[in-house]
Amino acid sequence: MCGICGIYNYGSGSPVTRGDLKAMNDLLVHRGPDDEGYYEHENLGLAMRRLSIIDLSSGHQPISNEDGGLWIVFNGEIYNFLELREGLLARGHKFKTKSDTEVILHLYEEKGAAFPKELRGMFAVAIWDGRRKKLVLARDRMGKKPLYYAVTPSYIAFASELRSLLTIKDLPREINPAAIDAYLTLQYIPSPISIFKGVNKLEPASVLVFENGILKTEKYWDLPLGEKKTDRPVGELKERLKAELSEAVKIRLMSEVPLGAFLSGGIDSSIVTALMARHSSTPVKTFAIGFKEEKFSELGYARQLARMYGTKHTEFTVEARMADVLEKLAWHYGEPYADCSALPSYFVSRETRRDVTVALNGDGGDEAFGGYLRYVGMKAERLVAGVPVWAKRGALKAVSRFPKTAPFNFFWRLEKFLKFSAMDTTEKRYLSTISFFGPGETAGLYSPKFANLLGKDRDYGERYLSKFFALNPADDLLNRMTYTDMRSYLPECLMAKMDIASMANSLETRSPFLDHKVLEFAFSLPGNLKLKGLTGTKWILKETFKDMLPTEIYSRGKMGFGIPIGIWLRGDLKDYWAGACLSKKALDRGYFKPEALFRLWDEHQAGRRDHGYKLWALLMLELWHGQYADDFRV
Repeated sequence: MCGICGIYNYGSGSPVTRGDLKAMNDLLVHRGPDDEGYYEHENLGLAMRRLSIIDLSSGHQPISNEDGGLWIVFNGEIYNFLELREGLLARGHKFKTKSDTEVILHLYEEKGAAFPKELRGMFAVAIWDGRRKKLVLARDRMGKKPLYYAVTPSYIAFASELRSLLTIKDLPREINPAAIDAYLTLQYIPSPISIFKGVNKLEPASVLVFENGILKTEKYWDLPLGEKKTDRPVGELKERLKAELSEAVKIRLMSEVPLGAFLSGGIDSSIVTALMARHSSTPVKTFAIGFKEEKFSELGYARQLARMYGTKHTEFTVEARMADVLEKLAWHYGEPYADCSALPSYFVSRETRRDVTVALNGDGGDEAFGGYLRYVGMKAERLVAGVPVWAKRGALKAVSRFPKTAPFNFFWRLEKFLKFSAMDTTEKRYLSTISFFGPGETAGLYSPKFANLLGKDRDYGERYLSKFFALNPADDLLNRMTYTDMRSYLPECLMAKMDIASMANSLETRSPFLDHKVLEFAFSLPGNLKLKGLTGTKWILKETFKDMLPTEIYSRGKMGFGIPIGIWLRGDLKDYWAGACLSKKALDRGYFKPEALFRLWDEHQAGRRDHGYKLWALLMLELWHGQYADDFRV
């Protein structure tokens, strides 16, 4: 696991200096505290920071091929590299290391820019082809490993984190209004855009080739759209699922350093831990995190699974006072990010890193097998599809009079259901279920000046999600939703969160549910095997592994990895939020109408509404400005 960066001065031809690279690379030290490496040749430079996991003695990067014509820096893990290496050796390739990095380079020699199709794992790769003066960047299928890049008339530069690119003095730093709009809707800024107009993110499952001043990007993988769903017997499908996921866990136990697992107490991490125990000759080390507020804590469930498998279990409790790391988190993310589970993810990564260097997790299980309550809500909405929109809006107006405390208050849930039910398209209804600021809700929030600045970029987040629904029009509703999530929310939000939270603590995380073979199999299943009726979320997954789980975990519903943000913002974080978001500096930025901010704040404090998630998004936006653009004004 590493952090990578580089510069190619294709336009000016000026040499890349060690100082240029070191300035970028030093900001990635947390991603790779064990080693650093550099390669400079004329107007090209590559650099890396290494977290040593495999081939500890000879895995130093950058690595070249036999004649020095190709050079690579690589961030990630390739789980099938031994198999690939054997094939390459048989075909005459010669190796000087035992690392997966060198395997990738020799694959490029044979396959060119199609090499990622052969890889099973997580990766961000940069290859310099000196013979052709070509730079090739690639990212794994599900976007586990990030890669930012910037192109100007004089250079192209790339890095694992946006912050490293900001060391380049002439990099354009104009804030992208569309990114702000998308962020407030989605809680993240989706690729290919970033918070700055001059910087892009390479999309998951994509290869970028830069040659002769021309940049081309191409997708090399997608879920099997348009294929008929399997009609094999359920018993056969369960056996296949067990085999696929068991193998995905087994190959992720490859490590020369201590290894453990995140154990939330939910279905997905419990299955991963159970399979790890089956494959391990020693007790699995498990790590769980919870809250003093019991409604938000899953520690009891995690303990049950830990006892069942005799794991070496560690727990940690997060409290509101620990939010003093928020400014540090804003610095690490590099652009606005509002998923409040970033806070517990940071702490569980920190505590886990005290004992191990690698941890497996259950990320991806909800998206692959239909685990979210919003899937249930969207399916339930079809039962009232015949009710006139005016009637739904009338019911919504009536419900709006009742106090709502997220996320457990009945009226909060009912209002959310009625809101998306009253939308006029499937895409808008779905957007409403996942939005912080839903369709139309920013209309009264933006200042006239910022609304004018947005122009045609308004509703970027809505258009972004709609394109994924449009790619899969013939599938059942559940698979259309899971496909959309696997192309958007999963890579752009959840993977970004876990990458930053773990790498900020020099911890590698691995996700068996995100193995592309597991995902392809899951997507081949009809939706009714994943969501049975209105209660059976992740039905086939639970049925397949129920004998390996405590009854309480097998039968429980979805909880999620949230924090009691609404409570905290009325308590320990109340003054902190007001001091940041209602300060003169914040109000003068010009994004929002001051009266709109005060209304949100007052309604939340009075308990008439729960605006916890919206207020959190506004807070993290302001904290980002404090780190990266403190003097910005619309």
